[in-house]
Amino acid sequence: MKITRRLRISGRVQGVFFRESMRLRAQQLKVTGWVRNCADGTVEAVAQGDAFEVGRLIEWAQRGPDAAKVENVDVESVQEDVHYTLFDKKPTT
Repeated sequence: MKITRRLRISGRVQGVFFRESMRLRAQQLKVTGWVRNCADGTVEAVAQGDAFEVGRLIEWAQRGPDAAKVENVDVESVQEDVHYTLFDKKPTT
């Protein structure tokens, strides 16, 4: 079953290769969507795909890359008509 989840990741998550690491992990899992830095220091992502694989990406986000120190990952279900074809890095908001 295909699902879409929005993640808000806080902690030391900017300047530690988080976005690119997440993009690469999402590609490995065949999860689509996007990731971006936010002006408040968090990272926001939308992940879409098989429920099991999206869950695995969320588990990865709770640790992040080696240099990150993730404090919290808020996850919410998203009901969108958008169907992503790849996992992309977006500009900072």
